[in-house]
Amino acid sequence: MTRLRGSTASARQARDARTFVVALALVAASTTLRAHSGPPFPIVTDAVRGPYTISIWTDPDATDDGSPGGQFWVVLGLTNEARVPPATRVTVASRPVGAADKYGRRAPRAATAAVAAPVRDDTGNQFASLVMDHEGPYEVQVEIDGPLGRAVIDSRVDATYDLRPPPYMLAWYLVPFLLAGFLWTRLLLRRRTLPRKR
Repeated sequence: MTRLRGSTASARQARDARTFVVALALVAASTTLRAHSGPPFPIVTDAVRGPYTISIWTDPDATDDGSPGGQFWVVLGLTNEARVPPATRVTVASRPVGAADKYGRRAPRAATAAVAAPVRDDTGNQFASLVMDHEGPYEVQVEIDGPLGRAVIDSRVDATYDLRPPPYMLAWYLVPFLLAGFLWTRLLLRRRTLPRKR
C-alpha cells in the first residue's frame, strides 16, 4: 500500500511539473509576442486629403546593415469612387525624431525618401521601403502627386529591430535540448540493462 501511495504522489508531482513547464512556456511566448515582429499594421486609416482617401500600413523594422527594413504600403482610393490614375506618384519619407534639448527644441535630422512602386501594377496600392538605422520614433510623410492634384499626410511610427532570429540560430537553440534528450535516453537504456538487486 505504501508503494502505491508513493507512485501516486510521484505521478502527481510529474503532472504538476509538466503543467508548470507548459504555463511557463506560454508566459514566455506571450511576452515575446508583444514586441513587433509580425505583420504590417495601419498608421493612417481612410484619411481624406483632397480627392484621395489614404491608408498607410507599415512594418517599421530598424536595421544596422543599411538595408531598407522600414516597409510602407500606401493604399489610395478616390472620394468619387473612380480608379486612381496610372500617372499618380507616391513618395514616402521618414525622419528620425531627435531627443529634445532642455528648451524642448529638437535638432533637425536628415530624412530618407523613396518613390513607391505600384503593387501588381495597381496604382491604388503602392509599396516603398526605407532605411531606418536605429530604434525609436520616426516622422513619416507621404506625398501624393498626380493628375488629380497633390496631397500630403503626416504620421509617426516607432521603429524596432526585427525580433525573429535567423534560421541557422534555430538549430543552435535546439542543441541543448537534443543533448539533454540524448543523455536522458541513454540513462534510461542503461538503467534497463543493469541487473536488479532484490
